[in-house]
Amino acid sequence: MQHLLFLAHRIPYPPNKGDKLRSYHLLKFLSGRYRVHLGAFVDDEADLQHVGVLQELCEECHLVRLHPARAKAKSLIGLVSGDPLTLPYYRSASMRQWVSQVLRTASIEAGLVFSSGMAQYVMQANGLRRVADLVDVDSDKWRQYAATQPWPRSAIYRREGRALLRYEREIARRFDATVFVSAAEAELFRQFAPESADKVWHVNNGVDCDYFSPARPYANPYGERERVLSFTGAMDYWPNVDAVVWFAREVFPEIHRRDADARFCIVGARPAAEVTRLTQLPGVTVTGSVPDIRPYLAHAKLAVAPLRVARGVQNKVLEAMAMARPVLASPQAAEGIDAQIGSELLVAADKSDFVQQASHLLEGDGGSTIGVAGRARVLASYAWESSLSRFEHLLSGSMPP
Repeated sequence: MQHLLFLAHRIPYPPNKGDKLRSYHLLKFLSGRYRVHLGAFVDDEADLQHVGVLQELCEECHLVRLHPARAKAKSLIGLVSGDPLTLPYYRSASMRQWVSQVLRTASIEAGLVFSSGMAQYVMQANGLRRVADLVDVDSDKWRQYAATQPWPRSAIYRREGRALLRYEREIARRFDATVFVSAAEAELFRQFAPESADKVWHVNNGVDCDYFSPARPYANPYGERERVLSFTGAMDYWPNVDAVVWFAREVFPEIHRRDADARFCIVGARPAAEVTRLTQLPGVTVTGSVPDIRPYLAHAKLAVAPLRVARGVQNKVLEAMAMARPVLASPQAAEGIDAQIGSELLVAADKSDFVQQASHLLEGDGGSTIGVAGRARVLASYAWESSLSRFEHLLSGSMPP
């Protein structure tokens, strides 16, 4: 079995965030085909209790503790050097020494980097077959962030978008393949980096449809009469925070005025202060971390994904669809998802559209048909094994299907 170097900006287990879902399933897939040498950063001390899971999958694991506050301070070096701030944020002498040692001693056949920040460790390894899974066009995400922030933050974010795009293009030029999470994301990057267009691919995310199954019994976490709109996600992630604050303050009051039993339930760990304050609004609940999000989806009338800033594919949308819940999403949250709009996934263009469609779904049973169709779409298009098989071709140098 050949040896593979796998570098991730965040420890791939537990898979409790969107990026970790993808990196974990990718690692699990590749561990059955390679002897994997994993290097990753750990930004949450609690994740270290799960190291045993990774050691079972990997030939070896090199995990470096990352302190977010220190890393943010260190990232400012980029303002002087001209680098994107992402690079010094993930720069580590320990990681660089370990990568050099592994490349010297372990007969590594190929390298996979998960996120742009990890490419710096193999940028000069020209004899190695290299694949970068950038997932999203992060540079464009920073551009979107800049448009929503006051100065000077907007200027810093705009600068990061420009600098990171230069680096993403350099990765695509030097690496054998660069991968994104959807056809739409890959096509966007081809427009930004036409010189590398023939080396840009996409690999869909997947969903564990056995785990996210509506067929299992789940205890109802809501009140008996409550008709719930649910939102799931990490609640310290700024696009999620922006989405629920906007929805709770601008959209939900009108829904609640029409239906006194309507509830907006925000489910996710580490809620930011502005999210916690939403509990002061009538009908809004913030759960914080829960042991299992499936009951909160199974017993919701519908799931909402009102993101105003988004890139790539939203796992929260796919998971709710897998649970056979009707999903009402913004155009940004729906982008990149292979589904029939109107019959498998609903999209609301603006505030009034969200109010009209959500109120209609709360009143009747029409959402069940959309939910069933949505699950069928996920089963057909988003199985992890079939999605990830393209990586095997890219790493070996053969043409993916």
